[in-house]
Amino acid sequence: MVSTLDEQRAYGGPATHDVTNQAPPLAPYDASEDTALLEGLRREGAGWAEEDLRRLGRQAGSVQAQEWADLANRHEPELRTHDRYGNRIDEVEFHPSWHHLMRTAIAGGLAASPWADDRAGAHVARTAGGLVWGHTEAGHGCPTSMTYAAVPALRRQPELARVYEPLLTSREYEPGLRVPTEKRGLLAGMGMTEKQGGSDVRTNTTTATPTSEPGVYTLRGHKWFTSAPMCDVFLVLAQASPLREKGGLSCFLVPRVLPDGTRNTFRIQRLKDKLGNRSNASSEPEFDGTVAWLVGPEGQGVKTIIEMVNCTRLDCVMMSAALMRKSLVEAGHHARHRSAFGARLVDQPLMRNVLADLALESEAATTLTLRLAGAADRAIRGDDRETAFRRIATAVGKYWVTKRGPAFTAEALECLGGNGYVEDSGMPRHYREAPLLSIWEGSGNVNALDVLRALNREPGTAEALFSEFALARGADARLDAAVTRLKNRLSEASQTTARRLVEEMALTLQASLLVRYAPPAVADAFCATRLGGDWGHAFGTLPEGAGLGAIVERALPGGD
Repeated sequence: MVSTLDEQRAYGGPATHDVTNQAPPLAPYDASEDTALLEGLRREGAGWAEEDLRRLGRQAGSVQAQEWADLANRHEPELRTHDRYGNRIDEVEFHPSWHHLMRTAIAGGLAASPWADDRAGAHVARTAGGLVWGHTEAGHGCPTSMTYAAVPALRRQPELARVYEPLLTSREYEPGLRVPTEKRGLLAGMGMTEKQGGSDVRTNTTTATPTSEPGVYTLRGHKWFTSAPMCDVFLVLAQASPLREKGGLSCFLVPRVLPDGTRNTFRIQRLKDKLGNRSNASSEPEFDGTVAWLVGPEGQGVKTIIEMVNCTRLDCVMMSAALMRKSLVEAGHHARHRSAFGARLVDQPLMRNVLADLALESEAATTLTLRLAGAADRAIRGDDRETAFRRIATAVGKYWVTKRGPAFTAEALECLGGNGYVEDSGMPRHYREAPLLSIWEGSGNVNALDVLRALNREPGTAEALFSEFALARGADARLDAAVTRLKNRLSEASQTTARRLVEEMALTLQASLLVRYAPPAVADAFCATRLGGDWGHAFGTLPEGAGLGAIVERALPGGD
């Protein structure tokens, strides 16, 4: 019997299912093929890591890794509060793809391994690795980020650091709850926020009661948002010794499994049903007689854990920049292979304007991220000026780059049209992920207020920021004018105007870096639009003569 389709073909009719004018799959590709990233890696002192970064980039862009990312989000973690016999176990089960992603990330040095690496640039290399491996998916970046950030806080209690730091800095991933010291590698999380306070952690009501053993307490309370509950240990804030004169908000180390092999009380009440970040389990744990070890002095919990927050804030900037880059690569790939109105999309002037505008934003985010990583690396090694710069610039970057993520991913998705609106494209996942990075580790208002706090309490931070601007003085009149405006605004800084101030700081800082390091076409277009006002209110509104071709060709990997 002859099919209808065969009949049509026999009589020269059209084939209704031939696929034409569609972009081929992007994978496999090299996620490290990013000129701005590689230049920044070398500039910030980690050029020695380039070979490993390129290897990780090829793996991130592989068909297998991209499939892991998709599956880890389609098959979400599941909470098991009890075993079949009724015993409380509070475990979360993950799809195998999650474990593949975690194992690769930790082996690639994206958790705490830089703290065990004496080479200058080790922390820059880790951040660059995150920018590349972030082309897979963002959820598993949460436990690797917290593990990285836990080490400097834990060092406030040297006897605990001696036990746990070698395991936290390990490059081995060993899932499953067991006695921490019997594992080859550990993951760390943190529990700060509670339902009544959120970012106002000083209102925490979890209590810590001292036991007869020095430095050991029992906790009672309920945390509102604790991600990655299957980590081995957690840094937790609680009110110590509320009936004693000393006391106050303090930091504690909480292991999931105690040294004698018994489960610590860590009752997971539920997993959060989130907008994005679906692969990562976020939970509400309840403490009731939970054994914990004091980290740092009583009453100095915020001071103890703040270094952890500084590290995770940098990672929010990094992940936002990675999402931007991944979305831009997807949009550019589609535009190179899709035709409309007689020409490829990438050759259409209006689409080229959109892609160039996105490219400017992406390069500015990547360049700032690596500059912040360089400051962190040098601050950790004792550079006072870089410490001051890091203090204010990380909060500025966290505010601005993460704010730009949602608008950026939405525009990149639109470049694919309806093709980008379907789940198979991966673009909806990027879009859902983007707002999270502005919320976690301090929302926009929290970071804006933190910038004001730094300016008011640590005058050296403003000096460090303007010293950075001075390195580009005279190179662009629009940048010089922006620096002058910013100096004048400092005397009028207030809560009401804090967001405007921090936005101008961020744009001026990004412009100063691009003027120093990017090609003239990139730096000129950024200064003309972001500082000079020759720009609309949406992406794709660059002015005539902005060097669109040079900007796009620099940004997009590979050739035709």
